[in-house]
Amino acid sequence: MKDIKLLSELSDEEKSSIFLPNDIEFYPEKELPEELLRKEIPLPQLTEVEVTRHFTNLSLRNFGVDIGFYPLGSCTMKYNPKITEELANLPGFTKIHPYTPEDLCQGCLQIIYELEKLLCTISGMDRFTFQPSAGAHGELTALLIMKAYLRDKGENRNIVLVPDSAHGTNPASASMAGFTTIEIPSDERGLINPNILRKYMNENTAVLMLTNPNTLGLFEKDILEISKIVHENGALLYYDGANLNGIMGYARPGDMGFDAVHLNLHKTFSTPHGGGGPGAGPVGVKKYLIPYLPKPLVDFDGEKYYLNYNIPKSIGRVRSFYGNFLVLIKAYIYIRLLGDEGLRKTTEMAVLNANYLKEKLKDIFYLPYPSLCKHEFVLSGKKQKEKGVKVLDIAKRILDFGIHPPTIYFPLIVEEALMIEPTETEDKKTLDYFIEVMEKINREIEEDIEKVKNSPFTTSVRRLDEAYAVKNLKVKWE
Repeated sequence: MKDIKLLSELSDEEKSSIFLPNDIEFYPEKELPEELLRKEIPLPQLTEVEVTRHFTNLSLRNFGVDIGFYPLGSCTMKYNPKITEELANLPGFTKIHPYTPEDLCQGCLQIIYELEKLLCTISGMDRFTFQPSAGAHGELTALLIMKAYLRDKGENRNIVLVPDSAHGTNPASASMAGFTTIEIPSDERGLINPNILRKYMNENTAVLMLTNPNTLGLFEKDILEISKIVHENGALLYYDGANLNGIMGYARPGDMGFDAVHLNLHKTFSTPHGGGGPGAGPVGVKKYLIPYLPKPLVDFDGEKYYLNYNIPKSIGRVRSFYGNFLVLIKAYIYIRLLGDEGLRKTTEMAVLNANYLKEKLKDIFYLPYPSLCKHEFVLSGKKQKEKGVKVLDIAKRILDFGIHPPTIYFPLIVEEALMIEPTETEDKKTLDYFIEVMEKINREIEEDIEKVKNSPFTTSVRRLDEAYAVKNLKVKWE
């Protein structure tokens, strides 16, 4: 990978990207107050083509799903169809102001209204708010709604239960909402055991947060009994929708007894996320929680769509305006394009791909939970660790083969965890290549262990010191 110089190093005083006509006269010292004038502007001087090539070359140093396989577990870094991006970038969507009068944005309001109906059908909920900007934001919003509901009943419950396999955002969101978090251990199956759950339930329990399938990629088989235990105790059940990809079209959180959910539109319904763009974590609730949703909601009076602010018990806004609207557009298009059958097919392929990889890799690594998985699964690299190679080393070596590494060291209940999610968008040829790469790395551990421990070799930068930034914090600009 060739070195890329800084723009300041490429600068040339004789170059410029912009040329103004000679007849334009502008004297900033006459037009602007003295205190607003910059005496020196140390900007590099380059031609337009040099600027374009510089940033294009920089972009090629990033890895994305458009470049190669990205099996990042629990994050669903799947390829998304470009038609959703193109349609969401139509001027009617991108140039509309959030404060446009309702009469002039009926089409946009209609999309939000219809998307809510679609998500209610998919999830089994009764209403949605689209304000939350991401999954964790959705968790916080849902917990605040549940807290308001319980307080309205005169109950000051303060405990939120989370499994030991939960996403880290669960306890963080609970803490931000003012709750105390208690962790429930998984059983030997990697699931929540109803008998264990009963020991943790009491009059102070407010919410049980669950991901189903969980982060091990396993479906909580006792979910109906779990729901019964929670509700008999007067508590509420929250669904972390990060893993909806494993059940979409086949099972609905609402039918399992969940009272509220968040859905990651940027994981399940076609929106690049992470470095690729903003997210959306809409929250859906059952009817008894609707009065506490953030306002406004989009309603329809039979003639026109309107923003309904008449929600007296609302927890108020959780975000400016109405959420990340263009993300909602992409999700709406994706769902309408696929339809019922297409959404089910998406789930089928995600589950098939995950189980195919699991069966092919289980003899190379250790498989702590051999049950049928859903959209993702977790291996352990403890056998490789005994030979002197950590999962971190394996992840670095994977980069040399043009593949992004899976999630590592999560969930924490699996030693040397490798969390793999192939998604539904990859074909068998890609999966077989990934299997070959993992087999090759495993052989290298036996034959040339230093190659694995010192990788990667083909990336823009070699091994970074992951702990350096934490140990050498610079929080003040000098």
